[in-house]
Amino acid sequence: MNTTTNTVPAVAPGSARTGGGLAVLGMAPFVLFALLFLVVPTALLLVGAFFDREGHFTFGNITELFTNPAIVSSFWLSIKISFASALGGAFIGFFVAYAVILGGLPEWMRGAVMTFSGVASNFAGVPLAFAFLATLGRVGLVTVLLRDYLGFNLYSTGFNILSFTGLTLVYLYFQIPLMVLVIAPALDGLKREWREANAVLGGSNFHYWQHIALPILLPSILGATLLLFANAFGAVATAYALTGSSLPIIPIQLFAQIRGDVLSNPNLGYAIAFGMVVITSISSGAYIWLRSYSERWVR
Repeated sequence: MNTTTNTVPAVAPGSARTGGGLAVLGMAPFVLFALLFLVVPTALLLVGAFFDREGHFTFGNITELFTNPAIVSSFWLSIKISFASALGGAFIGFFVAYAVILGGLPEWMRGAVMTFSGVASNFAGVPLAFAFLATLGRVGLVTVLLRDYLGFNLYSTGFNILSFTGLTLVYLYFQIPLMVLVIAPALDGLKREWREANAVLGGSNFHYWQHIALPILLPSILGATLLLFANAFGAVATAYALTGSSLPIIPIQLFAQIRGDVLSNPNLGYAIAFGMVVITSISSGAYIWLRSYSERWVR
């Protein structure tokens, strides 16, 4: 009788430790980058928020976040714009992702939409503001075409690209693609067996979405909406390039405090930044928790 023995290659005693050392070395640039551009600046603004210009400890800067009417109104304006663009982006983005993933569209359309979403979700700042001004401004291409060929004056309806509605519309340009990218893995995670089991038990497509798909997707949808909220809340370049100081959202207020003009108060700017960090941290933390909760179904 011939016997075959499986031999396991010997592993050098120090190879595991060497691999771990290489992994740590590979992580070093990321850790250094995070320390220099995230941890240290956050710590500095946290400290600066509790000191005045003379270096004395004070709660005055934090108190002003709740008592200064201009700052309070700016926070609320930013929250409302972020909330509106997050809801709009989540709603439209979900159905776009559903159409290209589960809607039976050609496979090439999914690749095209996902590629465009990856580009558009990072398109912001001055180029995006210019694009919308050239398209929907008072003498923008679409505005002029509607006026000259259809007799419809867009601005006679009360629309203004430099308003709450206009800025929300601009934000949707990168909010919708971001929603598509975030929700796509959750839609891919819906197992075919769940739909087949629903059909075998006599359930309709409505029953499938009511009792199976939506309850599973709900944490992912809520988490993605919170991510969109945090994404819009911290956006400053697009808003400043589009509206200047005519729409004083809180990032623009922060910019005004730290840019060094005669009305600047850097320590108050630190406090404003600290308030923004708190709001975005709560939103991002809730997103991470909801995402981990939804991943249980995929596993």
